[in-house]
Amino acid sequence: MFLAMNRFRIRPGQEDAFEAIWKNRESRLPEVPGFVSFNLLRGPAKDDHVLYASHTIWRDEQSFRDWTRSDAFREAHRGAGGYGDVYAGHPELELFSSVQHIEP
Repeated sequence: MFLAMNRFRIRPGQEDAFEAIWKNRESRLPEVPGFVSFNLLRGPAKDDHVLYASHTIWRDEQSFRDWTRSDAFREAHRGAGGYGDVYAGHPELELFSSVQHIEP
């Protein structure tokens, strides 16, 4: 398993706009080989931002890397820079490889 996570700092009062951007865009992730799941999570509010995280689980790192070179990736990120009034800084990408996995 491989996890790609982005942390987003969103300006206070822009939470609904940020969530709408994600909920209203067409995702092609389910069609991408190696894709397992996606979640968008709301975290704590600070004085100057609300923290969000997106995390996408992939079968393996190569599946993630292949996606980042695909047309589906380019389409998913087209126009992403057009919401400067929503973001309080650039997203922070973090990548993780699984070292232990436990299921019920």
